[in-house]
Amino acid sequence: MNILICDDDKEIVRAISIYLENEGYQVSKAYNGLEAIEQIRDHAIHLIIMDIMMPKMDGITATMKIRQENMIPLIMLSAKSEDHDKILGLNIGADDYLGKPFNPLELMARVKSQLRRYTTFGSLEMSNHVFQSGGLEIDDEQKIIKVDNAEVHLTPVQYKIVKLLTANAGKVFTIEEIYEKVWNERAVNPENTVAVHIRKIREKIEINPKEPKYLKVVWGVGYKIEKY
Repeated sequence: MNILICDDDKEIVRAISIYLENEGYQVSKAYNGLEAIEQIRDHAIHLIIMDIMMPKMDGITATMKIRQENMIPLIMLSAKSEDHDKILGLNIGADDYLGKPFNPLELMARVKSQLRRYTTFGSLEMSNHVFQSGGLEIDDEQKIIKVDNAEVHLTPVQYKIVKLLTANAGKVFTIEEIYEKVWNERAVNPENTVAVHIRKIREKIEINPKEPKYLKVVWGVGYKIEKY
């Protein structure tokens, strides 16, 4: 999983990075709110550690803008430990709050806790209606699919197929199961119908449809969304 650290103090960013990398996480870095938003748009981010007081764009403003587009777990950091700052941070969308100075081991425990809350059967379930596997993200409430934070436009049937497979990332569905769950009718020779939709989906969500990263065929069995 890729964790974004956003703090204008480069020494704090470096220190947190060391702890995260030692735990096996990938780390992205930003030094103000604008850079954080750019990182989220350009990369698959699974959790954000966000400082409040920063130049160009502070953490409060950045968090509000981030929450307009997605529900990535976010832990807010601040030297301000007063209750009203903590309440403000939580009210505008932070999932947790930690005052500076903080114990790095406590931060790591909070990171793991937040990721556990959003991880279900190998797919990142960022709320009751948002599912993610790697850079593939589905917001089922808004009916939006993104790949590496870029919105992808699917037909209703294509959307249902991707949602079914992503919500069960790693599980292989037979062609008959896909047809019956998506079309809600008994499958009778569904091979060509499903195959056409799978090809169209790959053209939209894969960088190289001939070498798919997400939508994989399991020969002789069916299809699955790879679990990341």
